[in-house]
Amino acid sequence: TIFRQPSNRKLYLGSNTLFIAELIQSCPFSATGTHYTMTNGGSINSSTHLLDLLDEPIPGVGTYDDFHTIDWVREKCKDRERHRRINSKKKESAWEMTKSLYDAWSGWLVVTLTGLASGALAGLIDIAADWMTDLKEGICLSALWFNHEQCCWGSNETTFEERDKCPQWKTWAELIIGQAEGPGSYIMNYIMYIFWALSFAFLAVSLVKVFAPYACGSGIPEIKTILSGFIIRGYLGKWTLMIKTITLVLAVASGLSLGKEGPLVHVACCCGNIFSYLFPKYSTNEAKKREVLSAASAAGVSVAFGAPIGGVLFSLEEVSYYFPLKTLWRSFFAALVAAFVLRSINPFGNSRLVLFYVEYHTPWYLFELLPFILLGVFGGLWGAFFIRANIAWCRRRKSTKFGKYPVLEVIIVAAITAVIAFPNPYTRLNTSELIKELFTDCGPLESSSLCDYRNDMNASKIVDDIPDRPAGTGVYSAIWQLCLALIFKIIMTVFTFGIKVPSGLFIPSMAIGAIAGRIVGIAVEQLAYYHHDWFIFKEWCEVGADCITPGLYAMVGAAACLGGVTRMTVSLVVIVFELTGGLEYIVPLMAAVMTSKWVGDAFGREGIYEAHIRLNGYPFLDAKEEFTHTTLAADVMRPRRSDPPLAVLTQDNMTVEDIENLINETSYNGFPVIMSKESQRLVGFALRRDLTIAIESARKKQEGIVGSSRVCFAQHTPSLPAESPRPLKLRSILDMSPFTVTDHTPMEIVVDIFRKLGLRQCLVTHNGIVLGIITKKNILEHLEQLKQHVEPLAPPWHYNKKRYPPSYGPDGKPRPRLNNVQLKPIAEEREETEEEVHLLNSTTL
Repeated sequence: TIFRQPSNRKLYLGSNTLFIAELIQSCPFSATGTHYTMTNGGSINSSTHLLDLLDEPIPGVGTYDDFHTIDWVREKCKDRERHRRINSKKKESAWEMTKSLYDAWSGWLVVTLTGLASGALAGLIDIAADWMTDLKEGICLSALWFNHEQCCWGSNETTFEERDKCPQWKTWAELIIGQAEGPGSYIMNYIMYIFWALSFAFLAVSLVKVFAPYACGSGIPEIKTILSGFIIRGYLGKWTLMIKTITLVLAVASGLSLGKEGPLVHVACCCGNIFSYLFPKYSTNEAKKREVLSAASAAGVSVAFGAPIGGVLFSLEEVSYYFPLKTLWRSFFAALVAAFVLRSINPFGNSRLVLFYVEYHTPWYLFELLPFILLGVFGGLWGAFFIRANIAWCRRRKSTKFGKYPVLEVIIVAAITAVIAFPNPYTRLNTSELIKELFTDCGPLESSSLCDYRNDMNASKIVDDIPDRPAGTGVYSAIWQLCLALIFKIIMTVFTFGIKVPSGLFIPSMAIGAIAGRIVGIAVEQLAYYHHDWFIFKEWCEVGADCITPGLYAMVGAAACLGGVTRMTVSLVVIVFELTGGLEYIVPLMAAVMTSKWVGDAFGREGIYEAHIRLNGYPFLDAKEEFTHTTLAADVMRPRRSDPPLAVLTQDNMTVEDIENLINETSYNGFPVIMSKESQRLVGFALRRDLTIAIESARKKQEGIVGSSRVCFAQHTPSLPAESPRPLKLRSILDMSPFTVTDHTPMEIVVDIFRKLGLRQCLVTHNGIVLGIITKKNILEHLEQLKQHVEPLAPPWHYNKKRYPPSYGPDGKPRPRLNNVQLKPIAEEREETEEEVHLLNSTTL
């Protein structure tokens, strides 16, 4: 367990580390009614109301600035105190009981509204994207709002071989030059395809640049950072939601190598953030709001892939930082509601939630595990290559003039994509339709060139399970086109992900894997047909048997490539399982996904989202990383030896003007409060924003508060001369029990505390005297520094020894510390005496 001992303010860790929800029953921040006993250096013993000494709470205290990290512990304590207050009043009247019920059900109401909005917007995006994608090729004259497939549904003049041609659908060549076939028709359709692609891309990037810059990209790296406690104002706002919805349709319709599934998570989180402001329980508490955002991210994946359970697991495995059990239930409910709404809309007309839903009826055989694992190896290699190439390109974009012209970049990428994609029928297709065609098994009603096999003339009837047959010319032609499409998709996806339009990575990665998988599947199928007497095929692949399913290989390859890029495992397998609707293929999927993760981790443990978080410099402590170094808290804390002394406040001998000068001269987010310049014993911690708001509020509402007024953080105001101005009491904004560690605490423990409790800062003390402070930013800088400059100084066996000798020798002085790891350049060893821990001299304050 974790507990804090107020007498010396040290943090103790037992064998089990509790999370935020099971933290301390007595919170340092309360609104009303909380008492606790504090012993400060053995001199003061008092029972204090934490928000006393003020007539009313100060508006704005406890809130956060933009691009700051929330204090999870304080937010959790605020919510617990609010819950206590509601429970204590609910028996007073029927109105209070109604308010209590409303508060209890507000969590379910907000996730219900989020699910409804996410499903409705996903259906709207799907319908609009399909219509605008087909608009690049032609238009339906009988009903302009119909896409190509819908236009020909009611036609009686379509044939089985040319089911996509009907009199109602006109290509642009037919409308402009009156020709349906020939070179002139091909060139005109080519020009119109490029024109519409550039128009959609230009409109999308212009809307993003002018109205909502946060609407670009996937959004998942930023959502992961926000869920970890970071504040990014406007990223989940109404303007971002509206522009992201519109530009997502335009970006998908432009034919760029991107998908809409990742941005749908951002759209759903925008809905959750907006609806959370309707309920005070969530609008006033940043930690509670992140529970809603976790449920919203589950709803986003649910409508993106038609996988409610996969969405819940995605939120748990990939994006959420704090995921209590009640959030699991609400995430499941939000995903269920969103999937139900999307199913009711039925955007694809196939009674399914996604376009590429497939069902296979042929079992897989044991020898197929080898090609499945090879596809996993390919997925891991693709993921490692993509992450390094994309990050290198994004870093170059940030450091060169090219990044200053986002509109030009989008136009260039869209033009190259359209020019190269049109001649190849597989790259001309919408990426979701391409995945559908690659996933689909060849049946008697399929007319795709991928199913152009030489038929057995002796077959007397049409059956569902068609035996393996020799490939025809159409299949070989399709394989060459798929190889070119694979190269094209790999190159263009590297340059497309990260441009200033909404761009998801799920669908392009799945398309690359599906292309590779289909090629491998056809190769194995033909190998089994021509060499069915080989010992690996002899038992299962007899002549005339339906042995190999190439579509299954495409599905496994898609999962492997997506896993290689994102390093998802359990949630990815469940998502693909829900796409196919069969439990029989869980083992191939698990084998491929785990292989891709192992291969990818061999080149780097970061997924694409963690890599972009690090590239953008977001303060995100990844729980998946292990801290294996032997540095101590004293090595990371600020100030360093060459830095100015630590800026602190004293509890009762500073004036308002002194504090305002300190705030203006520094940029720190908070200041330790000590008893006096002589003792320097820790009293508490005051945040910069709370100090500023409290002083401004006191000047407006309290008479007699001037620059020379004494500021008092103590319980009792010291005796002042009669002519002195009125003192300002700020004990209410003081954190009386900040988290502290000693200077000899191993950094692996400090990092674990920051990860588990979501701390903003931690004070470093020595015998109760404040030495410095460690912030989340300091830890991230230290981790990055260790990754780049660490050199081992001891043999491997030395690491198994006890690494932390006693801090003090027989004479009571600190021992010199010997590290197994050092940073370049070599820092001089620390050997402090009792006198050196006094950081402030008499002239500091």
